[in-house]
Amino acid sequence: MPAIANARQAEAWNGWEGVHWAQNRARYNAIVGAFNDALFHAAAIAPDDRVLDVGCGTGHVTLLAARQAGRGSAVGVDLSAPMLERARADAAAQGLANVRFEQGDAQVHPFPDAGFDVVLSRGGVMFFEDAVAAFANIRRGLRPGGRLVFIGPQGGGPDSDYARATRALKPLMRAPSPASRGMGSLVEPARIREVLDAAGFADVDVEPVTAPMDYGRDAADAAGFILGQGPVRSNLAGLDPEVVERTREQLRAGLEAFETPEGVRISGAVWLVSATRGGS
Repeated sequence: MPAIANARQAEAWNGWEGVHWAQNRARYNAIVGAFNDALFHAAAIAPDDRVLDVGCGTGHVTLLAARQAGRGSAVGVDLSAPMLERARADAAAQGLANVRFEQGDAQVHPFPDAGFDVVLSRGGVMFFEDAVAAFANIRRGLRPGGRLVFIGPQGGGPDSDYARATRALKPLMRAPSPASRGMGSLVEPARIREVLDAAGFADVDVEPVTAPMDYGRDAADAAGFILGQGPVRSNLAGLDPEVVERTREQLRAGLEAFETPEGVRISGAVWLVSATRGGS
């Protein structure tokens, strides 16, 4: 791997959390895929565009972008070798020749100057050690007038649907897991604008988007998956098995209110951020 500025994140995403995401890519994509339409509508990818997906993970967004940029190209960049291995396998299985994946840290990755028309990210820009330096490096990779579009979480309140559905977990969530550190770095619109302005972006727009997120077939299925996610699994490690099982049952009961004929649907809220490369 080339130079790394975010060493702790690189270690985490190449460890068990990255493996879990790679092994459960369909589950994670089902959750955040609720925001794909808003992301791609704002990105407005043209057939000849060169697209960069930052923090691409297992490559779902990168592959969608490659299809939209049929005469152009799509590049996915991520720290996680396990997730990139899955992304490359999926690209090969789908026969997409205009896509490639690179392991690297977008904060310092040697992007080609003005090499992209559009930069996308579905949440992968939250984890930088130095957000201004990272976005400045990403800006360098955009052509003048090129578009940056990303989504990131809004700050979750105690009355949000997710908080109500997972209330049983709250007493046990003592600290973020290694890979989830930084998830709250860009939850405030003022902070987002401050970072992008400092990095040299123009026309910054921050809009709220809500959508029903797919957590599983039913409450029991959703509870099992949530308990296996990195932030929860990390906090449950070492607890008495009886405590874990009691929590599982309480979590399942809390999720029952969100069961629908299509599965467990919990309303999620993100910021949809767009900007352009200002200057020359």
